[in-house]
Amino acid sequence: PAMSPAALLRALPLAVLLLLGPARAVRQARRPNVVLILTDDQDVCLGGMTPLKKTNTLIAQMGITFVNAYVPSALCCPSRASILTGKYPHNHHVVNNTLEGNCSSKLWQKIQEPYTFPALLKAMCGYQTFFAGKYLNEYGAEDAGGVGHVPPGWSFWYALEKNSKYYNYTLSVNGKARRHGENYSVDYLTDVLANMSLDFLEYKSNFEPFFMMIATPAPHSPWTPAPQYTKSFQNVSAPRNSNFNIHGKNKHWLIRQAKTPMSNSSIQFLDDAYRKRWQTLLSVDDLIEKVVKKLEVNGELDNTYIFYTSDNGYHTGQFSLPIDKRQLYEFDIKVPLLVRGPGIKPNQTNKMLVANIDLGPTILDIAGYDLNKTQMDGMSLLPLLRGDKNVTWRSDFLVEYQGEGYNGSDPTCPGLGPGVTHCFPDCVCEDSYNNTYACVRTLSASWDLQYCEFDDREVFVEVYNLTADPHQINNIAKTIDQEILEKMNYRLMMLQSCSGATCRTPGVFDPGYRFDPRLMFSNHGLRARRFSAQFL
Repeated sequence: PAMSPAALLRALPLAVLLLLGPARAVRQARRPNVVLILTDDQDVCLGGMTPLKKTNTLIAQMGITFVNAYVPSALCCPSRASILTGKYPHNHHVVNNTLEGNCSSKLWQKIQEPYTFPALLKAMCGYQTFFAGKYLNEYGAEDAGGVGHVPPGWSFWYALEKNSKYYNYTLSVNGKARRHGENYSVDYLTDVLANMSLDFLEYKSNFEPFFMMIATPAPHSPWTPAPQYTKSFQNVSAPRNSNFNIHGKNKHWLIRQAKTPMSNSSIQFLDDAYRKRWQTLLSVDDLIEKVVKKLEVNGELDNTYIFYTSDNGYHTGQFSLPIDKRQLYEFDIKVPLLVRGPGIKPNQTNKMLVANIDLGPTILDIAGYDLNKTQMDGMSLLPLLRGDKNVTWRSDFLVEYQGEGYNGSDPTCPGLGPGVTHCFPDCVCEDSYNNTYACVRTLSASWDLQYCEFDDREVFVEVYNLTADPHQINNIAKTIDQEILEKMNYRLMMLQSCSGATCRTPGVFDPGYRFDPRLMFSNHGLRARRFSAQFL
């Protein structure tokens, strides 16, 4: 087979490269570089981007902000798996943050990891690849190879064992465990990631394009800020928007069980968490500035795409749930997405409906890889980044989550019975085994709608018209037009079994949409069904 330009260059003796002249040799091979910065639990609906002034200046103002960017599952591990694979959870089979839920399990390592977009970048596109930070929540688990396991596709691997921390953690340094303590100057993880990234940019090969993925712990709990930022935002508290500290009437039982109004101690706790989250993000802002400046000094900034996003949103007091993610509402499934790079005009916003399953296809497209060779569910954002005219785009996407919960009662709240988890001292629980749902999130010219079904005894349905009700207070499942309900139910069934191109078919309100009512198994107009065994 013909060698790629990058492979040819690698095969040439150094003397020949020097004769060619370094500029010419580099220019022939120079496809764009890509940097992906992934934060942990950073919302966009509740002001999560506000502290990031430098990031706003260096990425948003120099490029494009996607104001309708979502994740298909509002939880770290399923969402990160979707970024890496370009697939919905029902296709990559990572359903929650546990090994049993396929988070960094042996099965994931065998079936999905060899086909992630970084693996393709390195093997097929000649990119040198660098990872630093939190990978998947169960990465490093003894039952799944420990920190000695280095996933295929990474030239340089500096991955955090297990979940986000700021001090007292272990890194896998190319498969060797390195323990860190609690000395700010050498151990604060966000700064360690910044320094490792700068070292990579200093010492990497200049004859191959590079891909960097920097996955910060911030603003995930335990929300430990750098010492210089512990006094920042003293007067900031969580936003008191219209769904803050109200009863989630007409919602799934897990939301209805939250105590309203919240206790003073709960409100104080969530305000403190909100403030600390912002404080931890100031170190991310510093990291962004250092990386962008280093790219500029290297003369590489103009040929580098920089993506900034988060693995899921967050809530602080919405519907009286203190703090967490995992729910189907905008505050948990919507994330920041900023991109700058070659051919992207500055200071743009884009309203298209985009999802994190699009990141892999986009980055492979930038690298020149034929997307028809992949099994990815997402779409390349490159036409949107370039500002192409008359781009046909999606009007809906799938959200799916399998609740975590155990047969035993939560020791904090034995009175609630089995199946609940992540409970607070006042017995408000953030998750349960039947907090298992799937939604069609639609954003078309005429409709801004969310349709969700739960896999529980009620087969509970929630529907929101976000044009009239942006904070999703009123569930209109019982009043919306029956025909729309049927079409949405059918569309949800289609998306839950989609794969690759079938995940990109026209939505309910698109001109090309086809609906055959005969395919419905009507149960008072609504098909009561169990979730597919494949997803569970």
